[in-house]
Amino acid sequence: MSALKERLFKRLEYPDTASLSVDSAEATIRRWQIIRRKAPLRRIYEEWYTAIANSIPSGDKPVLELGSGAGFMSSYVENLITSDILPLPAVDRIIDACAALPFDDASLRGIAMVNTLHHLPDVTAFLREAIRSLEPGGKISMIEPWNTRWSRVVYGKLHPEPFDPTAASWVFQAVGPLSSANVALPWIVFLRDQRCFRHHFPELEITELRLIMPIRYLLSGGVSMRAVAPSWGFGLVTAVENACRPVMPSLAMFAHITLSRR
Repeated sequence: MSALKERLFKRLEYPDTASLSVDSAEATIRRWQIIRRKAPLRRIYEEWYTAIANSIPSGDKPVLELGSGAGFMSSYVENLITSDILPLPAVDRIIDACAALPFDDASLRGIAMVNTLHHLPDVTAFLREAIRSLEPGGKISMIEPWNTRWSRVVYGKLHPEPFDPTAASWVFQAVGPLSSANVALPWIVFLRDQRCFRHHFPELEITELRLIMPIRYLLSGGVSMRAVAPSWGFGLVTAVENACRPVMPSLAMFAHITLSRR
């Protein structure tokens, strides 16, 4: 970690998680508490969950959430099965998304995730299992980091997780469930290598790729750091972000990506 990053994290890091390994279940449990008491961050998650809920088709079959972690998506998506790779008290199942998913063929109407795909060391294995488990017309809906001119500064200089938009492979070494990552992976798979994605996964169609949120998440401090702006200012920041829609390809820090099972 660079000296700049070290100084930034020492100054802004939440004391609740500062002494804990990011790969520990206890760190995620503390983040569960942080999201619920940190109003600007909670509102961001509410917005993300609403977008995901609106993108998944209705039906009787369940929706699988991968990497449920500290979230509360079950309040927004009906018949949701929560899961995580860590043994957390608030999730329904412990699931490794890169292994065989414990579901029958075509038994899910959706798979949902927030900030999870870029932690998967073998995204190809996950997509193959997702295709098998989804019913025709089922959706994979996710909120993920995105690579733009602005986000490269944030993720490359200020963010603790690995960020490598030049990575030649979709696979990276797994060292821990959350410390393993390539923040640029969603951009690599669904934009830079989109032709390769379409060739290897013709069963999946990218039906939405909406670039979002260049400022708010950063100012909220996320789940690891203190907010750097007062709660009362987030309404104004939201208005500024809405005005920036035409230039989101240069400014966005996240993307809402939806894939449809043909």
